[in-house]
Amino acid sequence: MASLTAQLRVGQAFSGVSLSYLPQNFERFDVIQRETVTAVEGRLGDNPALVMDGLGDGLAIITHETTASHLTYTDWDRFLRFAAHKDFGDVAALHDARALPREGFREVYIRYAKSLVAIGDGAGADRQVGLATEIVALANPYMEDLAAGMPVQVFLNGTPRADAQVELFDRAPDGAVENTLHRTDNSGIVTLPVTRGHTYLADAVVLEPVEPSGPDDAVWLTRWASLTFQVP
Repeated sequence: MASLTAQLRVGQAFSGVSLSYLPQNFERFDVIQRETVTAVEGRLGDNPALVMDGLGDGLAIITHETTASHLTYTDWDRFLRFAAHKDFGDVAALHDARALPREGFREVYIRYAKSLVAIGDGAGADRQVGLATEIVALANPYMEDLAAGMPVQVFLNGTPRADAQVELFDRAPDGAVENTLHRTDNSGIVTLPVTRGHTYLADAVVLEPVEPSGPDDAVWLTRWASLTFQVP
């Protein structure tokens, strides 16, 4: 039987602080192997946040859904840059059509993260695990030939996201990170370029309008789907 240890990190391009085990900050945190779903249990403040013993060989799907966090925009251009980078379309027109202020408005965001880890032989397959939005690997990076790339499929509310932008962060063995942008087809599928010995983080973000009930409520919701994996 094997032990699995993992850190929770929030940031960009594989950087960011390591977060402690704080149940108030997540809605879901579990490890899936084949048909077995095991909730991650820890002591308050544990870092690394995931330490699990007694796992058998096979592909482990670490699943983590955060609670909602809020961000207040005081810089309109910052919001536009973010929207352009994540390919949200003409958000300025959508924002103005709702008669929203261009300063002091709030966004709520939720992260839906998955990580594929090989234990022993790493045999098994990724699948939809019930997140509001998620990226599903259509190949096992630890078992299959990825010379033609890594196929993934993006879902929102269980439905494939067609023509969705996927950003891929590629970390080389020397620590250098490059990012590239890709798009899904009509079935929500895209094949990502990968290289042996590298580690990958793919994300797909969706922006949804939220109707506030008070002046301090969020007016936009972003849902962040991510998938990390290695290619041996």
